[in-house]
Amino acid sequence: MLSVTARQTSRRLVAGNAVRTPAIRAALRFKSTVPTTTADMEIASEQAPNRETTWSNDQRPRAEIIRDPRFVQADLLAQPRPMAAIELIAEEPVREVEGRLACCDGGGGALGHPRVWINLDEGKPESCGYCGLRFQMKPHHHH
Repeated sequence: MLSVTARQTSRRLVAGNAVRTPAIRAALRFKSTVPTTTADMEIASEQAPNRETTWSNDQRPRAEIIRDPRFVQADLLAQPRPMAAIELIAEEPVREVEGRLACCDGGGGALGHPRVWINLDEGKPESCGYCGLRFQMKPHHHH
């Protein structure tokens, strides 16, 4: 006579043509999904969709980070791929203001940042230290 476990196993084999024990289910769940093609690996290791390299000396390249143990069994193509903020802020036009001081609070009320005052005496665009928006004093025309 077959034991209870053997009967359950035989039913599984007949019904599903494979044994799906908890151990096998766990192994399938943690199956590695590292990109195998060169094109997929290039996409996964790009720094950002709009930036090929790092933008800070302290930043590790994405190609180095994805080799970290926490990404070994992760689907790298499904990982978040936000646009590089440094490139997005560079697309913002310089804001011209009247006077020698610009005030920046990041906009958006509570979603902004603390209000800062930016000195524009030098005549060139100056960036906000929080959000990177650039401000410049409007040129004055003397008659």
